Amino acid sequence: MRKLLLAGCLIVAFVFSSTAQTQPGLVPADLHLLQSVGDVQFSPSGTHLAYSITHNERPGRPYSDTWIRNLATGRVAKLNGGSGPHWSHDGRWVAYSGSIKEGAGLIVADQNGEGERLIAEIEGTNHPLPTSGDVISWSPDGRSIAYVSAADGPETEDANGDPMVITRYLYKPTASEGLTRFNDNKRLHLYVVDVATHAVRQLTTGHFYEHSIAWSPAGDAVLFVSNREPDSDKIFNYDIFTVTVKDGAVRRLTNTKSAEYFPTWSPDGSRIAFLGTTRDLTSSETTMEDTHVWVMNADGSGRVEVGAGIDNRQGRPKWSPDGRSVYFSVQERGSTKLMKMTVPESTATVIVSQPGSLGSWSVGQTAVAYAFSTPCSPAELFLKEGNGPATQLTTLNQELLATKTIAPVESLTFRSFDGTEIEAFLTIPAGASGAASAAGTVPMIVMMHGGPHGQQGPAFNAKAQVYAGLGWASLMVNYRGSTGYGQKLTDAIFGDQNGGESKDVLAGVDAALAKYPWLDSERLGLEGGSYGGQLANWIVTQTPRFKASVPSSGISNLVTQNYLSYYHDYLAVEYGAFPHEQGVIDKLWDRSAIRYANKVSTPTLFLHGENDNDVPIEEAEQYFIALKDVGVDTVMVRYPREGHGLRETKHAVDALQRSIAWYHRYFKP
Repeated sequence: MRKLLLAGCLIVAFVFSSTAQTQPGLVPADLHLLQSVGDVQFSPSGTHLAYSITHNERPGRPYSDTWIRNLATGRVAKLNGGSGPHWSHDGRWVAYSGSIKEGAGLIVADQNGEGERLIAEIEGTNHPLPTSGDVISWSPDGRSIAYVSAADGPETEDANGDPMVITRYLYKPTASEGLTRFNDNKRLHLYVVDVATHAVRQLTTGHFYEHSIAWSPAGDAVLFVSNREPDSDKIFNYDIFTVTVKDGAVRRLTNTKSAEYFPTWSPDGSRIAFLGTTRDLTSSETTMEDTHVWVMNADGSGRVEVGAGIDNRQGRPKWSPDGRSVYFSVQERGSTKLMKMTVPESTATVIVSQPGSLGSWSVGQTAVAYAFSTPCSPAELFLKEGNGPATQLTTLNQELLATKTIAPVESLTFRSFDGTEIEAFLTIPAGASGAASAAGTVPMIVMMHGGPHGQQGPAFNAKAQVYAGLGWASLMVNYRGSTGYGQKLTDAIFGDQNGGESKDVLAGVDAALAKYPWLDSERLGLEGGSYGGQLANWIVTQTPRFKASVPSSGISNLVTQNYLSYYHDYLAVEYGAFPHEQGVIDKLWDRSAIRYANKVSTPTLFLHGENDNDVPIEEAEQYFIALKDVGVDTVMVRYPREGHGLRETKHAVDALQRSIAWYHRYFKP
């Protein structure tokens, strides 16, 4: 694996410039210039591709625009903003959510990106549970579009009054912006609009949320996902339903204690593929159980787990045009691949397998188009036909990266404290490896992913590349609990937060120092976001070996986190019971970093979004004061308008610059 990953970046760097190794690396300001491909959608005939591009150069948050590419002529047309393109079944039109002069909402344009017109307004909601699939779907005859929009719920008036009356368990949004600090209580429902007349008809009503829609090939019904538990705020349980277009009659297709996501019809309408779990309790925030691909009959019978033979987390399924196979992504050892599996034989074929991360993808008549982030570049658009190599269709970052040295990423596998095999990825700055660097001269930043059920890998990481430009290595450890290594490793964190996974990180540091003598054990930095921030908060209570720490959006007190965040079921799933049950609250306190603040000596820079409701800023506030009481050098940086993670590019740049300055301050020569 080492040679493969190293060669990938060096070859690209050589293509960009023969003097690549003498060029500088990325700097924080370059984050404004990076672009990436997002949504990818083939037209039904396979002649056109719609895709979105995300940009970062404007003030505020990144924005996306949508493009249409004629694959035969190479002509590219840009739509006026928007995202989530969806083709009509005859390929003549594309619908998307965006904004034009007429207003914002559901927009329709022709296959050349012309004739854009507003079809219907769309209302959103700040409800904390995101939709899990499509919110736009064409009727087979192309005359109507089903879409998802929000309407007021029964609590809206009281909750927005003076005083505010809070009755809901999920009373906080994912992130509050401006004065909207609480759940707006709007419900997501299904609507149908006539494309010609713009007449709108509401299909579903009630107190629940419907989303993830797909119009049936027969044209008589629309698939959707909804949580119909008696207390849907407290118990997270998505099931699959249909609603009849003619009269709005709702039919339930699944009734499990586990969750189902992303339902999609087979081309002939006889079967439905979807993602599913099997365990009785699934967290609304994250899930310890890997999702797998399932197929059932259109009436909900004959449910079969076609992805059972692949012991890794699987992504949203899509049918092949002939209905004989389903495609889906698979997380595997830090990378994300694309698989094709025949149904019902369950014969699997790998379609996209190179190191990196697969983004949005689409299956055409004879090809697959997809967004992919390689070790050397953010996501670009690729086209793969048959068994041949993929063709890169966009070069969004070539002009910038041609002037930069992109550091290679190397895989490092080691045995942790209990013998468990763990994999990490080291970004190696130019000139660091081999005899080119003296022993113990290269600082190393340990960068920990969130989740905890997520993964890191060889895909392009802008922050790691900026550190490499400074001559610093970056280590990313896929600690136990990470996905991409089978269900057993994902389950290994159960009831043991800040336990084995923190030891995995420290074992990874030891393994890296042992293998690469040019790393400096006296100049180690520690950082992470979300659960990675939680680990950073915890690890400094266990060891003084890190010279500086930069936790971002990290939990410091598991007890307060449970009651102050917008989701209250996450730790119940991770520990098997709610905090008030089975002594769980004592376990949470025992694994809370703030309890051991008196053991911390590592200078700590806290970075946190002011409006974060996933991990409320109180988690940083209380640990900041605790470390001040202890006498630790600590600073707290609060970012306005930000929720969980920094989305405004200027904030991301600022956080990176502050992190660099913090490390410089404590990395003695």
